[in-house]
Amino acid sequence: MASFLQSLIDPRKNWLAKQHMKTLSSRLRRYGLRYDDLYDPYYELDIKEALNRLPREIVDARNQRLKRAMDLSMKHEYLPEDLQAMQTPFRSYLQEMLTLVKKERAEREALGALPLYQRTIP
Repeated sequence: MASFLQSLIDPRKNWLAKQHMKTLSSRLRRYGLRYDDLYDPYYELDIKEALNRLPREIVDARNQRLKRAMDLSMKHEYLPEDLQAMQTPFRSYLQEMLTLVKKERAEREALGALPLYQRTIP
């Protein structure tokens, strides 16, 4: 069953998944974003922790891409075609660190240790 579900979302095996990935890629290129930029650090604390562990240059580049995308969206414009061609929307910078943070959290829960971070109500 798992292999069937995996084949449904694999763009190499499913035509609809390939079309979805192509559409998503073109939309991200229009604003100069990467797929990892869409993760919200306020939604999940693991993402916030992974962003805190990344080098400052990577986080600054992410924030710059998000600001540029918001600016372009407010102006109802897109990036110029030559800049869109240079974009790499599916080049990941967050996934490895996010996987590491989730493994550490699962290990801490398995050992019965206190969590490193908890959601607090302001």
